[in-house]
Amino acid sequence: MADDCVFCEIVAGRIPADVVHETATVVAFRDLSPQAPLHVLVVPREHAVDAAELADHHPDRLAELVKVARDVAAESGHESYRLVFNTGAEAGQSVFHTHLHVLAGRVLTWPPG
Repeated sequence: MADDCVFCEIVAGRIPADVVHETATVVAFRDLSPQAPLHVLVVPREHAVDAAELADHHPDRLAELVKVARDVAAESGHESYRLVFNTGAEAGQSVFHTHLHVLAGRVLTWPPG
């Protein structure tokens, strides 16, 4: 757990979140500023700054994030969905704890904003 990490606080249950799925190692909760009808963040329980760091230390956990994202989309009735990792501030990462965005429920254009 990292000091001052909002996602670590959510995982620990100290900050409330609308949790939609959880396992022993992963938590998925609704984004506070949804960009699609379904917008969920899937995070590992252990702190890693970004997807690359998680891949270096726990590649199996990175795969689990993707599997949980698939399950969340399916449980919400979506066959089509977008998965997004933002890595670094210039790419739009604002919370430096690995998180996978799951977006679905509307047509998602390309390229994204």
